[in-house]
Amino acid sequence: MSEKKKPKFAPIIEGAEQLSLGISMVVAVLIGVGLGLLMKNYFHQTWLLWLGVFWGISAAILNVYKAYKKQMKSLDELKDDVRYKQTKSDDDEDDDDS
Repeated sequence: MSEKKKPKFAPIIEGAEQLSLGISMVVAVLIGVGLGLLMKNYFHQTWLLWLGVFWGISAAILNVYKAYKKQMKSLDELKDDVRYKQTKSDDDEDDDDS
């Protein structure tokens, strides 16, 4: 009983974390299109729809960029961790000399 029990919904939560970037991209584009349609209908200008589409796609790209930066930051933290450093043994150094 010393082992920690995984919560019942742990696989669902792990899956949701992996899908969150894809979902946020879709939601960003949908919100942009929705705002574009709203502005198009309110101001009677067709180009406002395309402005909303542009905003949505821009927001999706920004989400990908933020996720990338977050991932790189976490990898940089692991770079200095002793567990992940590669060290050469004496046998490896002898092989390089030949």
